Amino acid sequence: MSTPKRIQRRREKGWKMPEGAVYVGRGTKWGNPFKLRHHTGLARVPGATDPTAPWEYEGRISADGSRHDYFHPDGRVTRCTVRYMTPAEVVDCFRRLLTGSLSPSMRMAGFRGVPSVTMPISPEMARTELIGRDLVCWCPLDQPCHADVLLELANQEATR
Repeated sequence: MSTPKRIQRRREKGWKMPEGAVYVGRGTKWGNPFKLRHHTGLARVPGATDPTAPWEYEGRISADGSRHDYFHPDGRVTRCTVRYMTPAEVVDCFRRLLTGSLSPSMRMAGFRGVPSVTMPISPEMARTELIGRDLVCWCPLDQPCHADVLLELANQEATR
């Protein structure tokens, strides 16, 4: 049996999704709720709730390029700039949400454990439903993708 892999979905005449592969893009329960170049994919620079973090999830109402200072309960102020997350940061937020290892800024934004309204899937569901299957998404193969997280979670028992 070959190792499951990520396949890039294409809009080309004649392209067909391989048999047995699962599409995990938006519009499916497996889709990443954090989007590139969208208000759901904003980063606060530097991290304010975790001073050692170079960036953190920006869950407040904001926009790319704006300044959105963070006012701490003790009166301190951290000057922050807001920018769009990189593909790797979007995938990191997906991993954190799916595995329950939420950052302080994600908890403050209202994210909770999974499954939930925000994330109707869990690592156990990935292991049960996606094990041994190729996963299909629109992300370029040379870029980070949430499908890589799903592949890792779905097949981690098989690789041990």
